[in-house]
Amino acid sequence: MARIITERRSRVYRKPAAAPHADPKRWLALLVIAIAQLMVVLDATIVNIAMPEATAALNINEANRQWMLTAYTLSFGSLLLLGGRIADYVGRKKMFIIGLLGFAGASALGGLAQNESTLFAARALQGGFGALLAPAALSLITVTFTDIRDRAKAFGVFGAISGAGAAVGLIAGGLLTEFATWRWCLLVLTPIAIIAAVAARSIVRESKAEGNTRYDIPGTILATGGLFALVYAFVKAAPDTVTGNSGWDKPLTIALFVAAAILLTAFVLVERKTLNPMLPLRVLQNRNRGGSYFVSVMLGAGLMGMFLFMTYFFQGTLGWSPLRAGLAYLPFSLVIIVTAAVGSTLLPRVGPLPMMGLGGVLSTAALIWLSRIDEFSSYPRMILPIFLIMAVGIGLTFLPLGNTALTGVPPHDAGVASATLNATQQIGGSLGVALLNTVFITAATNFAKANPPREAHPGAIGQARLHAAIHGYQMGFVATAVLFAAMTVAILVFIRNTKDQLEQQT
Repeated sequence: MARIITERRSRVYRKPAAAPHADPKRWLALLVIAIAQLMVVLDATIVNIAMPEATAALNINEANRQWMLTAYTLSFGSLLLLGGRIADYVGRKKMFIIGLLGFAGASALGGLAQNESTLFAARALQGGFGALLAPAALSLITVTFTDIRDRAKAFGVFGAISGAGAAVGLIAGGLLTEFATWRWCLLVLTPIAIIAAVAARSIVRESKAEGNTRYDIPGTILATGGLFALVYAFVKAAPDTVTGNSGWDKPLTIALFVAAAILLTAFVLVERKTLNPMLPLRVLQNRNRGGSYFVSVMLGAGLMGMFLFMTYFFQGTLGWSPLRAGLAYLPFSLVIIVTAAVGSTLLPRVGPLPMMGLGGVLSTAALIWLSRIDEFSSYPRMILPIFLIMAVGIGLTFLPLGNTALTGVPPHDAGVASATLNATQQIGGSLGVALLNTVFITAATNFAKANPPREAHPGAIGQARLHAAIHGYQMGFVATAVLFAAMTVAILVFIRNTKDQLEQQT
């Protein structure tokens, strides 16, 4: 009995030793990977602030301006799984560098574009090279950091960037648009990407899958086509920018969803039979990983929805400038970074479930409170405290997510597992923008019909429109809270990684 107690104490209190073959340059490698991930994340929002100026400069009409976002989303989301497998087979460092250089060139092309066709093509190229870069970056963390404490800190950095990057993009977009020109929202990424690529050559260690490295051509075609149809369906489901009508019931939207369902179902059937699957189903069937991917979808949807409505509220309702609206997100970004730094030391001690569960509860509560927003809501007394609570919640959820989604994945599948996590976030963001924008438009339109202006003069009409918009925001935040509540339930039901399990899977 004494021997058993001694062994238990040794197992519980023994400080994990550093991995015997830890990469001496792993922290420098993390810096390079973090820079690359930041570019990918903020690129999704930095262009948002620049859209009005860019559309005016290039004479882009309202019907086409969405392609500044859509071209990137479609390319990035549909090619992620393929990019992850290419990184696995060809080499993660090699694809990381190629992705960085390609991203740099596409950003320069977009920043120097003289017409809308060139700009849209550049955005599609950014998405394509981002689909090579993003899964390679995340899988490099998995194979570079083998010690549990080092890996927790590395995923803490990655989680902070993933959570705060979108807000950083809004801040950077506001600064660059206000004091320079919209072109610098794209051009600024070029030198950063080149510097990161040069540094990666000597700092990042190469790794790739061993054994069976044959490509799954049928699976590639089905997965790419299915993801393209799914992401494009969410894009087409968003309300029309001119009429405000929802696109969910349009024949094209329905056809795209049906095509996505058929293609992705066929993809699963093919993956079950093939000897060299593009996405091995064992990656999805693990309880923690499957739950993590669902959490990623809900988190991406809710986060992008929150940014969407708050940006509308700041600029459309309060009349703030792009710079002021961007800076309003600064406390959110800073708190996520601090939360990730503190959480990275807690993760090896308490495990991911308590952190993610608390994060889900805080995020949901913050959105419920935010659903009471109106035109008199004070930034310091209401919005700022909500941002701080939500930032802690998002940080606590994002931080362990990469760990639960990738811990225990065989090195052979690290790239495709990373790509799946990125794909779920991308699909979640597309779903959030389409679904929550539809909720906003529908609620605002119905409120306006039920509460017409009492008089026909401009002041009364303006007040009626304001109240309708406020009601739309409130319903949008209620719907976002429902998404975060579903995420929290999924965390409590599926996530079962404890501290001991993390150590055993390292």
